[in-house]
Amino acid sequence: MIDAHNHLHDTRLVPHRAAVFAALVQLGVTRAVVNGTREDDWPAVAALARGHAFVLPSFGLHPWHVAARSSDWLARLRENLDANPAAVIGEIGLDRWIAGYDPDAQREVFTAQIALAAERNLPATIHCLRAWGPLWDLIRTGPVPARGFLLHAYGGPAEMVRAFSARGAYFSFNAYFLDDRKAAQRAVFEHIPIARLLVETDAPDMRPPDDRNAHPLHDAGGGPLNHPANLALTYAALAELRGLSVEQLTAQVAENFARLFGK
Repeated sequence: MIDAHNHLHDTRLVPHRAAVFAALVQLGVTRAVVNGTREDDWPAVAALARGHAFVLPSFGLHPWHVAARSSDWLARLRENLDANPAAVIGEIGLDRWIAGYDPDAQREVFTAQIALAAERNLPATIHCLRAWGPLWDLIRTGPVPARGFLLHAYGGPAEMVRAFSARGAYFSFNAYFLDDRKAAQRAVFEHIPIARLLVETDAPDMRPPDDRNAHPLHDAGGGPLNHPANLALTYAALAELRGLSVEQLTAQVAENFARLFGK
């Protein structure tokens, strides 16, 4: 099994890290894309990749952290990619859900990062909330990596799937969509081309509904976390949604992942 998007370096998981990684090994996770979101967490991502062969490091400046970027953030991103030859780009994107967002700054930062991904032909992992039109405008007219990009936890409309796919998009399913309120989003994943599907957890965030959560986990303050081993639940749910066996879906996702991220 492959987790196409998570944050295993997150400090909330540090007290649980040994048990979490043991669970992932037992589950048979062969690859996990660990996404940095800001300059000061990129070293933690790199360190995790050095210690665990199945971790694929990913470095990016998330739209939530655009305002805190340094003047040389892009040069530092390039340096991290150079120092970690297996690394990819993400998590990047646009977000009009957060309070006080700066659309111009988000656009500038996203454009620079997707251009870098295109320049190096590295897959990019994209976050988008309430900004599907602006994102499409940039994807439609700007450079994108030839190998494609991932729209993680795709929350956009079904009508945009065909256009995004034509530009190289892959779409990852998350167990958060098993919530009763997310029926419309689950329905979108019934029709995404099978060759464009990936599976993710976004751990320690986007946990499944409590009645489906196979691995309850909490932070130091008692707040609920998404255990990365909920990957198995996510595969099972998507397989059921698509009328496949888990084995069939696992094989297809591995093929899709290799096409986008490399073997």
